[in-house]
Amino acid sequence: MRVFVTGATGFVGTAVVNELIDAGHSVLGLARSDEGAERLAAVGAEVHRGSIDDLPSLRRGVAHADGVVHTAFNHDFSTYAANCEADRRVIAALGAELAGTNRPLLVTTGMTLLGNRGGVGTEEDAPVPSSAGVPRSASEEAATALAQQGVHACVVRLPQVHDPFKQGLITYLIALAREKGVSAYLGEGANRWPAVHVLDAACLYRLVLEQGQAGARYHAVGEEGVALKAVAESIGRGLNLPVVSVPASGAEQHFGWLARFAGMDSPASSALTQQRLGWQPVETTLIADLNRAQF
Repeated sequence: MRVFVTGATGFVGTAVVNELIDAGHSVLGLARSDEGAERLAAVGAEVHRGSIDDLPSLRRGVAHADGVVHTAFNHDFSTYAANCEADRRVIAALGAELAGTNRPLLVTTGMTLLGNRGGVGTEEDAPVPSSAGVPRSASEEAATALAQQGVHACVVRLPQVHDPFKQGLITYLIALAREKGVSAYLGEGANRWPAVHVLDAACLYRLVLEQGQAGARYHAVGEEGVALKAVAESIGRGLNLPVVSVPASGAEQHFGWLARFAGMDSPASSALTQQRLGWQPVETTLIADLNRAQF
């Protein structure tokens, strides 16, 4: 397949591009800079200049592809809700070019849209609506709307994606620990975040592209839930900083914008994904990568 990949030079997108090329697919990668274009060309991808802010450029990319993998997202959390709504518009634009075809569109969302359910989230769980205060659900709502219109759209939900160099939201926790001089968790730190190694996630994207069912949700979960206390302790070791508990009343003051995530308990399973696609996460764990990280 000739696959148009947005976010092709990002953390997840780079791994997806390499996985697709290694499996024999060709990649048309979205690049907004000369540096990004050079990186894509160096691994054998074709370059499509544009950005997620330029919807006509996205439509032109889709027009020349057999399938689309959308991994791009603006991670400026100071404008998080607006960025989520912008992603809704991007997904709608990508899907409009695929209407009336069976070309697949893979939409990326996150596990936070499942909220604090009090149990392990599954692929069958619908997201908390964006109108109920979970902005990231906008992306999944856009994918569902397209699927209802006959577009072959499906969703890949990402947890904390890691390797020894980046670890999703935990990267921000590391920066915060440096700034504050302590590595912190909220309350008892027993709340859990699911995680996956970036190479396992890339493998799943390829399998969903090749085998995924329209309208389905897939979980890129390698570990169902890693306790935030364990994460904070690993960060503390890496930075040689004390590890402290922050009470709920002090969450906003200490964590800032991260406070909305710091206390979230969102374990999730990938059992159905593994069963349906034969996906098996095999790479190292989140804590193992944190312990190997060069802080």
